[in-house]
Amino acid sequence: MKDRISLAYCDTYDSGRLRGVVTALLEPLGGMKSFAGPGKRVLLKPNMLAAKAPEAAVTTHPALVKVVADLVRESGAEVLIGDSPGIGGLDRVAERTGIARAARESGAGLVHFDQTVDVKGDGTFRRISLARAYWEADLIINLPKLKTHEMMTMTCAVKNLFGAVVGMEKAGWHLKAGVSRQQFARLLLEIYLLKKPALNIVDGIMAMEGDGPGNGDPIALNALIAGVNPVAVDVVAGRLAGIAPELLHVEREAERMGLPGVCPEELEFAGEPLETWTIRPFRLPAGMDVQFGLPSFLKKGLRRYLTARPQADRERCRLCGICRDVCPPGVITMKNSALSIDTGRCIRCWCCRELCPYDAMQVRRGLLLKLISKVKR
Repeated sequence: MKDRISLAYCDTYDSGRLRGVVTALLEPLGGMKSFAGPGKRVLLKPNMLAAKAPEAAVTTHPALVKVVADLVRESGAEVLIGDSPGIGGLDRVAERTGIARAARESGAGLVHFDQTVDVKGDGTFRRISLARAYWEADLIINLPKLKTHEMMTMTCAVKNLFGAVVGMEKAGWHLKAGVSRQQFARLLLEIYLLKKPALNIVDGIMAMEGDGPGNGDPIALNALIAGVNPVAVDVVAGRLAGIAPELLHVEREAERMGLPGVCPEELEFAGEPLETWTIRPFRLPAGMDVQFGLPSFLKKGLRRYLTARPQADRERCRLCGICRDVCPPGVITMKNSALSIDTGRCIRCWCCRELCPYDAMQVRRGLLLKLISKVKR
């Protein structure tokens, strides 16, 4: 059975027009009432990475959150909205992003991911702690933002579910995966498989390119993507963004795991044709390296030259300590009124850049990486 993906062109967050577009987007999938209904507790899971204004394209736009919440409530279901922000408390992030207002206006409850439940897995990771509110919801509607990502190249439907991991436990999982994008991609996929979302609706109206997920640049893609299978949704998102399939670590790992939705022949499209979107490929993060596929003995010897590494901008840095506190391997310290980074132990997860509120953590490229980048131009 093929995975049906619905596509819609939308160039506005105007609530009136957006509601009509979302309604039409969901029709080929059976409409909202085929997912939600009376007696159901439905959790909307937007991207609430940080306390940034909607125009920054860091988080799911509140207009889309409100439209989906309204449709769920009209189906007779109870609506909840929740996430575990990368930085800042949920209330602060929700207010700054406009999602708190969307919750109030739609009658949805804003839930904190502060309690956890240990869930047994049957894959590589045998036990994963997830937010209790996420685990106990009757169904999940996943509302990711389409963005580039310095560690995983792209963040969309599958990666957004990592928000079900609470607070600093995210750093622990980064540390367990280490420098392996493949291992981290497997973790993300196994989290998805523990509790599959009933529906995924991607906010790609204003997406992000460049140094995402927190410091990139907004780009008007003017697209909404919907589907039941988040892997299939991400494959289509990658195509719209013009990202080479071999750079999409989650999709490549899904293929190795034999999960459905990766191959083009497994997909069925509805709504606007893919050819509607002809924008240039997204600009990729500066922090991406070129060591994948090299033998392990070469990776170790050339790592410094083939990878980028974080470096603090002294003029922007306010020594707030956030990067130090969120660093999974704990390689960032403060010495003599400045940050010190042990780049030899750095796993290049880029959490420090992703969560710095002052955009003070910059990218320093290795010599060979600089040369290769110049040649590619």
